[in-house]
Amino acid sequence: MQRNHNHPKICTVEKVIDETPTVRTLVFSDDVMANVLPGQFAMVWVPGINELPMSVMITDEPGMAAFTVRRHGPASTGLYNVKAGQKIGVRGPYGNSFDLKQGRLLLVGGGTGLVPMMRLLTFVKPEDDVTVLIGAKSKDEVFFEGMAENLLKQNKHQVIVTTDDGSYGNKGYVTDMVDKLVSENHYDGVYTCGPEIMMYKTVQHAHSKGLFVQASLERMMKCGVGICGSCCVGEDLVCRDGTVFDGKHLLSNKEFGHFHRNKAGILENY
Repeated sequence: MQRNHNHPKICTVEKVIDETPTVRTLVFSDDVMANVLPGQFAMVWVPGINELPMSVMITDEPGMAAFTVRRHGPASTGLYNVKAGQKIGVRGPYGNSFDLKQGRLLLVGGGTGLVPMMRLLTFVKPEDDVTVLIGAKSKDEVFFEGMAENLLKQNKHQVIVTTDDGSYGNKGYVTDMVDKLVSENHYDGVYTCGPEIMMYKTVQHAHSKGLFVQASLERMMKCGVGICGSCCVGEDLVCRDGTVFDGKHLLSNKEFGHFHRNKAGILENY
């Protein structure tokens, strides 16, 4: 019987991995979610709490998928607190995916925005020259660095970490490193996911150099199927029209990087 992606599949969390003091990865068995495209997402139901959108993390095991979650609001904290052996509901996948170019690539991830970047790395070719930028506030919040190195071991590559406080890697914002790299190098494709201000500056820097750039947006989603409208950015619905958008299109959107909507749908400044 064919699976209806709009109906939640009840999955058992089989393993929980602590990535940082505030970030965990929950691993579960699901053949569909194990094979999503980079940029696609799932709606995850935490019984008794809420449902929330999540990018789907890669795993080392066939047929297994994962969600990497940062403890923040009630729903994300509820998912963060799920233990091995407990159940979650998963529906999807939803959304589009990155248009992966070949050649010299720059991937920029901040926080859990690294999740689609890690999945994107599984699609690059051995002959590609790949640079991965990982942005974090401090050393304690750096994760997936080793995974990125391992995924790219057959490529010409570099993995660069920046921390806001300089406690690890390069000191400063990851977007400062983006500005430096796109000023010194040509890239065939630039890809980013993370906090919207970070993505806005990354898109700006890349677009100013005439580079192909795409961003995977993170906005509040209540339905995931284009009905509720809570994830709108201007006239775009992130769940229906994204999550991946072209940089030129994003820079023409007056809300991107400047405004977001709260839980009541009210437009607020970043």
